[in-house]
Amino acid sequence: MNELKLITEDKIEIATNHYKGGHDEVVIVAPGWCMTKDSDAFRKISEMFAQKYDVLCFDFRGHGKSEGLYTFMAKEILDIKAIVDFAKSKKYKKIHLAGFSLGAGVAIIYAAEDKSIDKVIAVSAPADFDKIENQMWKKEAWGETFQKFELDRFMSIRPYPIPLAKIKPIEIIKDLQCPTLFVAGKKDPTVHAWHTAKLYKNAKCIKKLHIFDEGCHAEDLYLHFKDEFTSLCLDWLNKA
Repeated sequence: MNELKLITEDKIEIATNHYKGGHDEVVIVAPGWCMTKDSDAFRKISEMFAQKYDVLCFDFRGHGKSEGLYTFMAKEILDIKAIVDFAKSKKYKKIHLAGFSLGAGVAIIYAAEDKSIDKVIAVSAPADFDKIENQMWKKEAWGETFQKFELDRFMSIRPYPIPLAKIKPIEIIKDLQCPTLFVAGKKDPTVHAWHTAKLYKNAKCIKKLHIFDEGCHAEDLYLHFKDEFTSLCLDWLNKA
């Protein structure tokens, strides 16, 4: 695995892990808010995808080793664009996006605009940022957060202090043309499953919906249902 420093159009340096296995397809993994490429969860998720694909997993701005401040889906599309542009420069046959939580929302917005993306996996994506429940007091939320706690990751988070205008995934989902797998946990206390169901219903592309009845949020679906989640994602990407 090689660590890269890629530069966005607005001159933000984005730290990226490149898992190179000699594959001609690449999966770009976009973590959610407060998660990083070097977190235990996303190292494992990257290694999961690396079984079959090259992988680019990165820190959004304001996270981990990347520069800048996190804008909660307002400017993060530029971060994904920098990674996609790098993947294109490497002449990958196919480029896929796998986003988690807010990273899934950004992946949907990006893929709706860039028709060169081949497939998307959207895990716990919000339909509308302003309607995210984020019920952190529930045991399903704080319990998972405690189990995944990493001090260095937590201390690296730098949010932008002023709310910025942002595209709502539900407003652009109709423009998404590439095949998209929508995944959510029925017991998600952070982004309730209705977000994913609504995005799925309004999508016009080839699509699939999978709800984990006992599942919670984003990367937790992989951590608690590793085999099922792995098969679901790899089968989707491998499907003609």
